Amino acid sequence: MKFAVVGTGVIGSGWITRILAHGHEVIATDPSDGAYERMLTQVKQNWPYAKEMGLSEGASLDNLSFTTDLKSAVKDADLIQENVPEVESIKDAVLKEIDFYAKPSAIIGSSTSGIMPTELQKNLKHPERLVVAHPFHPVYILPLVEIVPGQNTSEETVIKAEEVYESIGMDVLHVRNEIEGHIADRLMEALWRESLHIVNDGIATTEEVDKAFTHAAGLRYAQYGPFMTFHLAGGEGGMRHMLKQFGPALKKPWTKLVAPELTEDLYEKVVRGSEATSQGYTMSELDRKRNEFLIKVKQLAEEYWPKDTASMKKSKQHQKV
Repeated sequence: MKFAVVGTGVIGSGWITRILAHGHEVIATDPSDGAYERMLTQVKQNWPYAKEMGLSEGASLDNLSFTTDLKSAVKDADLIQENVPEVESIKDAVLKEIDFYAKPSAIIGSSTSGIMPTELQKNLKHPERLVVAHPFHPVYILPLVEIVPGQNTSEETVIKAEEVYESIGMDVLHVRNEIEGHIADRLMEALWRESLHIVNDGIATTEEVDKAFTHAAGLRYAQYGPFMTFHLAGGEGGMRHMLKQFGPALKKPWTKLVAPELTEDLYEKVVRGSEATSQGYTMSELDRKRNEFLIKVKQLAEEYWPKDTASMKKSKQHQKV
């Protein structure tokens, strides 16, 4: 299996690290000045965490090559992962070029966090081989990838794509109906908007909002997620009892959801608060602390809520519902 990674920023370098860690060769491409040096620095910085997660046989940084020529990067690849900026005109131009040079059997995956695949496909000559393959940062630690087919994506591509991403240790979430922001980012966006309202209205500081999540819901959601968490909240009656008891509260205007206007005052509150919470740590130090924490949380969550990948595969439904 040959992999190409187009765009080598934070997400691209994360993909490169994960693919290398699973024993594959990667050819990366990025035309920007200094891209190779930045990518290599980032991948080397990621590598100790990939090691801690466990390397496959043959895994080595020596399996990484780089070129600024997109054609030579993608022409022989079986899977091409696109990670260029979230600007539709840029993605459109790069994907058309990938589509032109890639071999007929290649799968094209886009890391877009919000653009729908049908939009990405509209100017391709072979739209049937494109899927959104949206990961989560840091890609080399967090296993989820949202696979989203567009209106013109073939069933064969979806099945092949899921098998390939699973082969590099990803947990596939098949998003049957495309929607802006897919699934996970829409959930995070709702939390983010409500957090901004709370700060904007002077109810709490950024540090207090973070504490409210990390010391309660964040810990619970790391294991079970919102539905299982509320299922437990219903006691012996489970979700059935919880909805009967707390369902009426859904009608109360607890949340605002529509994003507040990003005024200069709100901007300063959020920036100053975040910088204060950083407690003088550099970004690389915070990055290291986060990685170490995530690895331990992931291992703990797996110990108490093991993934039954066999049953997950059996339950996948590729048809639209």
